Amino acid sequence: MDPAMFLGRFDGQSKLLVRALLCGSSGAHRALEVFHRQQRANPDMSMSNFIETLCQDEVCGPDRTGQPLTVGPLVWLFTALLKKNLLSFIHLVYLSLPCPPVLHLLKCLSQDPQRTPWMTAMIRQLERNLEVHNEEPLYTPHCGQRLKELSQRLVGSDETGGWAKCFSRQTSECERASGSSELGTQRKRKGSFLALDSDGEDTGQESKRIKMEVCGSESLDDEEKSATTELSGLLGNDAPAETPAEERTPAAAESPNDVLPEHIKVSVLQIKELLDSQTEWDQSSMEMFEVLNDCDPGQVELLCSMLRFPDLPEQTLPKLCSSILAPSFDFSYSTAATLIKSLLLQKILSLSEPASRCLVTAGTSLCNRYPRPVCHALIGPVLEEKTIGNPQAELLNRLVESCLDSHYRLLVLQMTFKMTWSEAVLSIIHSLLDSKLDLSEELFTQFTGQLVSQGPKFTKSVKFAKMMLTVLTKYNSHVTAEHKQSLHSCLIVNETFLKKSLQAALKRITNS
Repeated sequence: MDPAMFLGRFDGQSKLLVRALLCGSSGAHRALEVFHRQQRANPDMSMSNFIETLCQDEVCGPDRTGQPLTVGPLVWLFTALLKKNLLSFIHLVYLSLPCPPVLHLLKCLSQDPQRTPWMTAMIRQLERNLEVHNEEPLYTPHCGQRLKELSQRLVGSDETGGWAKCFSRQTSECERASGSSELGTQRKRKGSFLALDSDGEDTGQESKRIKMEVCGSESLDDEEKSATTELSGLLGNDAPAETPAEERTPAAAESPNDVLPEHIKVSVLQIKELLDSQTEWDQSSMEMFEVLNDCDPGQVELLCSMLRFPDLPEQTLPKLCSSILAPSFDFSYSTAATLIKSLLLQKILSLSEPASRCLVTAGTSLCNRYPRPVCHALIGPVLEEKTIGNPQAELLNRLVESCLDSHYRLLVLQMTFKMTWSEAVLSIIHSLLDSKLDLSEELFTQFTGQLVSQGPKFTKSVKFAKMMLTVLTKYNSHVTAEHKQSLHSCLIVNETFLKKSLQAALKRITNS
């Protein structure tokens, strides 16, 4: 059935979910993103209408010519992929759904004449999750018969030991094939056995074998080690390597991938592919980053690490920032700070020449949207770095002058009170003072204290002298008799050509 024909059966909210489910193999996770957005917009939303519509009776066409028309639930008319996406979506959110309508939908799907073995298994698993006492196995009778035949072929029906003994014999055969001269005491298999290839394919087969309850604990340990490599292989080398059990610490026992929900793992793969591609980004590309709305700060930090945001080329930054600054995103302070630090901090610290246009664009766009996180996660750490020079100072000055209002400029000035000043920091402070900040008496007293305590290091610094001249001319109304005495002691040691101008400016200040 053409999707456009059944979309009209759904209301507006449900129609968005169906459209998301139609998005190919990623439909379940797209639907999950839509579901979360709808929940945030309306915490009291209900999925009952969506499920009831799926279960409404519709006329179903015959599979073959000459067969009569039948009546069945609308969900029967869905394609196999759409049904699979629907069941996967329900598996992700069943805890948030009303139980009776979900059970009704599962009953409709279980009666679908076109259901697949995968659908049958998922329906039964969901019924178990919903605490329906379904004692039927997840596999079909045909699958069960195939498993029974396979086990008889591998071990033999009258043998004991099951899969564990089978795999232990595989190991012993490999050892004999490699030249071992020891004579085993194992009995010959009574059934036929699959021959092992001599080119090493046995290792690949053992890594994929199914874990069975009859396996001994040692077999389970070996299989678990091989199973943990699957997802990390898909995601590259971002996950840490598995360490031996005796050397494993509690922190290393859990792979970073294990702490992420399944839909976030899928989004990581999609975003990684997008970042590696050279194609133009469209609206669907930008929607991939909506997964960030579902992440807590710890997950965002892990996601940034897995995607290697600090190593992204600078020409990618404008597109990426444009995506995460879309109106649909409204990050918390912690999430925004994590993204800003991951994307920009290392790039700015490593500058040896003026920042590129792409880096400036990314910095200003993020600073305009999230000024407070930029102050704490970017400007502060850069100022604290003792090795920064003119490239860093120039970029920070651009951010301060073009993006920060007076409130945040005062915040940056206060940050400088807690660090050792350098020539680069002096240029930032001078730029801040030039913007004529609204300093309180307490804040100005703290600032003059910093001038007196850090001034002896800059007796020959022209930047420091120019900053002092700005203080004495633009902020002369803030200078009290106590301030004047402190500043006079600071000017005495000045050795620049501006010393006389500084002393004259100080002398002209009269205290009321």
